[in-house]
Amino acid sequence: MTKRHVSLPEDAEAGLEEFLDEVDRRLSSDEDTCSVVEDVLVDLHGDRDAYERWQAGGDVSPAERVRLQGYDPCNSTLESEYYAEKDEEKFRESKHLQWLWRQFDATPMADNVEFALRFRRMLGDHLFAECGDNCRFFKGISVTYGHNVEIGDNVVIHDDVHLDDRGKLTIGDRVSISDGAHLYSHDHDLVDQTAVENFHTIVGDDARVTYDAMVRAGCRVGENAVVGARAVVQGDVPDHHVAVGMPAKSVKIKPGWEEVATPLDADGVNANRQDERRVERDLPDEFELFDEFQRDREPPAPPRSRDE
Repeated sequence: MTKRHVSLPEDAEAGLEEFLDEVDRRLSSDEDTCSVVEDVLVDLHGDRDAYERWQAGGDVSPAERVRLQGYDPCNSTLESEYYAEKDEEKFRESKHLQWLWRQFDATPMADNVEFALRFRRMLGDHLFAECGDNCRFFKGISVTYGHNVEIGDNVVIHDDVHLDDRGKLTIGDRVSISDGAHLYSHDHDLVDQTAVENFHTIVGDDARVTYDAMVRAGCRVGENAVVGARAVVQGDVPDHHVAVGMPAKSVKIKPGWEEVATPLDADGVNANRQDERRVERDLPDEFELFDEFQRDREPPAPPRSRDE
């Protein structure tokens, strides 16, 4: 391994541990999560004096008021909030934790790698359905909900990765997700883009999804497999395979794994198995659907034959 151990100065380490323990304790308690998030963000952004002046009825400008209100996640909306099929009860909690994650990334402390990795690791225990030990989450990671993500031990997720858990997303142990990768668990109908289906997307143990790659909803990246840079995974990548291209195709087996891997020319290599991983969704009968596009586009009628 080419990494080296880096430690903070003793005073900085003590301050970091005290802060993490306090936030973790409060998020684990019966205290209202929304209030905890607001309180933590006010301090992380260095706005305590202005916030207390505003709370005491003091004068604040319209811009200050909007900024100070924005620390309260109840005063925000996220894109996923508009999704019809979301679990309202789970989302109420995960929205607040998402807001803390995203707004922390907007602070200067997000560039302090040791501080930021440990903060996000602690927060992952509260946000994700499962979060293993010793995970490393870098800057700019976004999720749809968070509560439909399962992450194993010793996972590394680099900058600007999008984890779409509108369906369900499972990431195994020792997985590496490189910068700019996108993992999806929902798909749109080709004709009616407002029709959405959700799927279970899987990245197996020891797999690597490299720079700028995309994994389509309902696909499985196999154990110990590699998805090449900027590849677009449209079907399953078998265990120990290396897949590259658009769409991604298996081009080789990792050296040393030939005896246990599916041969490159076997039937069904890189097959799409979305139908096996569909996540059904139910909407309340009284739910009022909203079409953001407001379109009325029907396929054209087929041309009439000359005999008609």
